[in-house]
Amino acid sequence: MQKNPPMEPIRRHHGAFRVAGLTVRTTNREENDPATARIGALWNRFFGEETYRSTPGRTGDARIYGVYSGYESDAHGAFDLTVGVAVADTAGSVAIEAGNYLVFTGQGEMPQMVIAAWQRIWQYFETHPEIVRRYRSDFEAYEGPDKVAIHIGVS
Repeated sequence: MQKNPPMEPIRRHHGAFRVAGLTVRTTNREENDPATARIGALWNRFFGEETYRSTPGRTGDARIYGVYSGYESDAHGAFDLTVGVAVADTAGSVAIEAGNYLVFTGQGEMPQMVIAAWQRIWQYFETHPEIVRRYRSDFEAYEGPDKVAIHIGVS
């Protein structure tokens, strides 16, 4: 099966919104080692416990989110990942800041598809040093089990 070449990201401005669910703190280094990786287990728990069904204050947005926040520094530092749903209530939720985002899309089998999308993102920023990441809030928006739009906050 031949893959389409990766497309350049689309720049979009998003308003602020909130997501609630389950959260873990980790680093990219820890995620590269199966003995210390936490993200896969977080997603498994989210779906296993059907957190998306029991989260109070849900909005009409049916997408599932992975929100990256609480950045210690940059791609090398610790960060929080919240797996959840959009909510109207601020209690126990994480904020996605209003601002400009570069949107990278992916489609295919999980988790390889999202891993490949993140590899494209890291490569994109390595080859475009003039584009500065904010490291405030980034998010993955899943419209189904095989389709993601990853939003990276930029200045």
